[in-house]
Amino acid sequence: MGTMGTNTEGTTTVEHQERMFPPPHESQIKAERDLVALGIAVCAICLFVATGGTVLPDVIRSFDTGTQAPSHLLATALFLNIALIIFSWRRYRQLREEIAIRMQAERDARRLSATDPLTGCLNRRAMAEHSERQRHEANANGEALAYVLIDVDNFKQINDMHGHTVGDAVLLEFARRVQEVLPGGVNLARIGGDEFGFTYPYDPATPERVEDLVLRIYEKLSRPIETETNSMELAISIGMATDYEKDRFNPLVNSAADLMQFADIAMYHAKKQGKNRFFWFEPSMESELRFRNELETGIRRGLTEGEFVPYYEQQIDIETGEIVGFEMLARWRSPQFGLVSPEIFIPIAEEMGVISDLSDQLMDRAFIDANEWSDDITLSINISPVQLRDPWFAQKLLKRLVQAQFPPHRLDIEITESCLHENIGLVRSMITSLRNQGVRVSLDDFGTGYSSLEQLRTLPFDRLKIDRSFISELASPMGNSRIVDAIVSIGRGLDMPITAEGIEDEEILAALQRMGDLKGQGYLYGRPEPADEVRERLGEKGLLGELSEGEPALTQTPKAGIEGDAEPEPGDTGQVRSRAS
Repeated sequence: MGTMGTNTEGTTTVEHQERMFPPPHESQIKAERDLVALGIAVCAICLFVATGGTVLPDVIRSFDTGTQAPSHLLATALFLNIALIIFSWRRYRQLREEIAIRMQAERDARRLSATDPLTGCLNRRAMAEHSERQRHEANANGEALAYVLIDVDNFKQINDMHGHTVGDAVLLEFARRVQEVLPGGVNLARIGGDEFGFTYPYDPATPERVEDLVLRIYEKLSRPIETETNSMELAISIGMATDYEKDRFNPLVNSAADLMQFADIAMYHAKKQGKNRFFWFEPSMESELRFRNELETGIRRGLTEGEFVPYYEQQIDIETGEIVGFEMLARWRSPQFGLVSPEIFIPIAEEMGVISDLSDQLMDRAFIDANEWSDDITLSINISPVQLRDPWFAQKLLKRLVQAQFPPHRLDIEITESCLHENIGLVRSMITSLRNQGVRVSLDDFGTGYSSLEQLRTLPFDRLKIDRSFISELASPMGNSRIVDAIVSIGRGLDMPITAEGIEDEEILAALQRMGDLKGQGYLYGRPEPADEVRERLGEKGLLGELSEGEPALTQTPKAGIEGDAEPEPGDTGQVRSRAS
């Protein structure tokens, strides 16, 4: 694969750049010539003509008649003129050659300063100048200009898993394929590491031409990219922006930089919507991005100020009604946004790369809180898939347990099914390390992922948690319990206890009680509470750490139809809650 791709009309990227960055004007070359050397040569020639006109006739006459030879002084001057002419003319030719070499070097330097060294595409600086010039030209011709940004999804994983050499080869092939699709005169630029862009003039009456071009790019990239050792399929997210809308040029677009910013916002929106898709920029996207930036700033401040706090949801023995544990859920008490649910801030914290710091703060606080509870009450903590990518996670967690003097047998780590498919070997090693130290490990939201029976048999889980989406079906008059029955049967066959999530009313509870020995949690027993309310609840029931040995534990009876609690609290549903550690 070469570094210089060609477009459909056979024009190379370098040729485009030659037109974009032309060599200096001829007048500049003339100005830089050595006129002194040229003047000396001209004067020497004139002197030679004058001296030779006197000396040469005398020389010829002396040979013919034998008369006295010409003056030695004039003869010497003639020979000196000849030498001076040869020297001056040779020097002038050398200077011309040096100037030509220097001008070519300057052209090469200008081209290299405008070129990405890996792909041969334009770089970010050159693209800014080119797109601004193209915008003025397009508008002068009555054309609109579309700015298209392309980002390779999950490219960091390619570098991490296969190395940067393979990553560079993938980018080269990616750029080559895109350049093959682009029409003549359209330059591809490498804006960042795995981000590319181009501008495309089009008739405002046919904006579908831009989408057709984008679809051809997707089609071109649909085939796997083959390297020496790997075959990889790429997914891309594309954002597009135009300076023309609603039958007029957009007054909000004052420069190509504005177009690039809008295309970048649209590309981010495409990633947020699931990646591997494209979107035109809309003003509402900018508001969402601004809100996102405010959230990111707030999250960083909240980590510093300790604004993230654990809430606890009761886990009940369904048969006896006793409190047997609590699941820790994350909440953000923001001075700016109020009480924020994990549905909003957990995904952002994961993308920001601060989920581990956030989780560590919450776990440290939860270990302190749970140390006040009775020794037979467990603490369940959800672990983010991002945390499980850290091969040292198990060791770090065990170190925190030692520092907090929290008994490992009271801790239950919950892992979602989606974590099993990223690195099953690493997950198995972590689970084994934790269980060897007494920590229990549960498979959370069972039934929503793709766990195989072989994984359930070989991975040493201590408990299965049935996802609330299956439990909620038990509440309908025609509720079908066959899926829940099947999961319970699987758990019993593998000798794994079962916990049912999302117990919201008496009908669900009654259906679960008929299935035997289960643990359950849900708003029927109460909503998640902060640490002080949990302490008060356990204190009323004699379940704090000061409970004397042998004193009977009080039971927790379901709260049927709590007034004002009919609707679930935001952030306590589905996968979001499972990551709210």
